[in-house]
Amino acid sequence: MGFIIAIDGPAAAGKGTLSRQIADAYGFHHLDTGLTYRATAKALLEAGLPLDDAAVAEKTAHDIDLAGLDRDVLSAHSIGEAASKIAVMPGVRRALVEAQRSFSLRSPGTVLDGRDIGTVVCPQAPVKLYVTASPQVRARRRYEEIVAKGETADYEAIFAEVKTRDDRDMGRADSPLKPAPDAHLLDTSEMSIEAAFQAAKAFIDAALNR
Repeated sequence: MGFIIAIDGPAAAGKGTLSRQIADAYGFHHLDTGLTYRATAKALLEAGLPLDDAAVAEKTAHDIDLAGLDRDVLSAHSIGEAASKIAVMPGVRRALVEAQRSFSLRSPGTVLDGRDIGTVVCPQAPVKLYVTASPQVRARRRYEEIVAKGETADYEAIFAEVKTRDDRDMGRADSPLKPAPDAHLLDTSEMSIEAAFQAAKAFIDAALNR
């Protein structure tokens, strides 16, 4: 079994960028588990299937191929909105958690990022990180990301969306977003991605040397 690094945190905290950098540095496989929910939502939308039928959504989740997750395609706003509706369904979560756990066993190691990796998917992971930042900072990052692509964005609307997403992620009954008791906290509000990487690397190297 490989070495597992579990990274959790709210939207736009920087955990995706950090996770990919860690995976590259250590030669580990990376999985953005949020994309598994987005891929399920995309499959439902493309097939013209309802987003409120839990049985149909669960069956679709079982058929998702983790090798075919295209970040650029799946980052579409409409897919994200649909994903957040099916992500609260226990059957969908069970199906995707099973696939994520299977992925986590790859050698030589894996980096999984999401909302419930350290608490639910891989509670046995030797390294757990909880990456966060203030809602204001996260909304600003999302705003700047959209503007950089040449698209128009409304900061206040994005800020409201970030707060709503946090409430939904942290308040759901099944696998709520929260730090694992033994997770290392990284607040990136005032931290560059390089500083966050160096902090994470210290925790990872210590665990690898144990």
